[in-house]
Amino acid sequence: MTVAIGFTQTLAWATTFYVPATMVGPAAVDLGVSSTVLIGGFSLALLVTGLMSPLVGRRIDRVGGRGVLALSTVVTACGLLLMAAVPHVVAWYAAWMVVGVGMAMGLYDAAFGTVGRLMGASARGCIVGVTLMAGFASTIGWPAGTWLALHVGWRAAVCGYAVLQVGVLLPVILMFVPVAEPAAPVAKTDGPATESAPRAFLLLATYFTLRSAINAVIMVHALTILGGMGSGAAAAVGAAALIGPAQVGSRVVDWFFGRGLNPMVTGVVSAVLLPVAAAALLAGLPAAAFTVLYGLSNGILTISRGTLPLYVFGPAGYATRIGRLALPALLASAVAPTLVASMMAAWPMAWVIAVVEVISVLALLCLIVLSVVTKKSMCATSGR
Repeated sequence: MTVAIGFTQTLAWATTFYVPATMVGPAAVDLGVSSTVLIGGFSLALLVTGLMSPLVGRRIDRVGGRGVLALSTVVTACGLLLMAAVPHVVAWYAAWMVVGVGMAMGLYDAAFGTVGRLMGASARGCIVGVTLMAGFASTIGWPAGTWLALHVGWRAAVCGYAVLQVGVLLPVILMFVPVAEPAAPVAKTDGPATESAPRAFLLLATYFTLRSAINAVIMVHALTILGGMGSGAAAAVGAAALIGPAQVGSRVVDWFFGRGLNPMVTGVVSAVLLPVAAAALLAGLPAAAFTVLYGLSNGILTISRGTLPLYVFGPAGYATRIGRLALPALLASAVAPTLVASMMAAWPMAWVIAVVEVISVLALLCLIVLSVVTKKSMCATSGR
């Protein structure tokens, strides 16, 4: 199951999340609008994904995730086919709204919820394996999308992605993802944070939201940020290319050495690496130092999205809780790049990185406080 879900996640991300980076430029020329206008469609998709995620999580908790993941391929394919046929910007935005629904049903949060629903408290190993495989989505999506847009055109490329969704992903899901057992009555929180669930949820949601905002900014504006900090164009591209391998590398390390560790420990390591990365850039170290440290941090963060809620709250209501955590994080991802773009136009780039530093430290503090809250809750529970 790990290989099947990891394989489908890799292609699902490559054919949705990484489409704007390769298709927006040609589509903007074709439709006669600016790339910025079309990027707004992707931001709208993230908003839709965030709004849909709690509903998807509740559905997975009730009936399991196999059907949800399978249906996501059909919905996503419909959105991609609509995108390939758009005659104007309004239709482009409508297509991305459909794709946003498919992303809510078919990307990490739904996949993690499916694994948690099937495996319960033992889901960590599968989650790490899935993220390890899906770490190659950008490695596939960016070059493949660029080549297809150049040689067959962006519309044909997007049509091909739609065929891939229903011709490859759908059969794999139906053949290799098990059907979940009927849902048991929802129990109360059964993880270490049983005694302080509302406060723990708020801390975890704040942590993921702050980190998601930073990640969205870096992924959208990485080349501009590195250029503004003194890197030449070639050096900036080369440094940015290290993010993907660093993400995969951190997941490989976690796969082999982190299975016995408390997920809170690896989560704090991830949270520490980001402010260290920003500080390195502010200190004038090479751009590669920043991108490698950021990639290592982000690779572990993706694992934490699945493992921390399971550790803190337990398997009961896991998929629903992941969906609720995804809502503010995805909304922040949709809004942050646009907000920061105006800052980048008005401020020195070092000030922008300083803001990233402050926000990343705040995120780290949220996780540290969460670890204390969780530990106290464990002590209170064991002392009864």
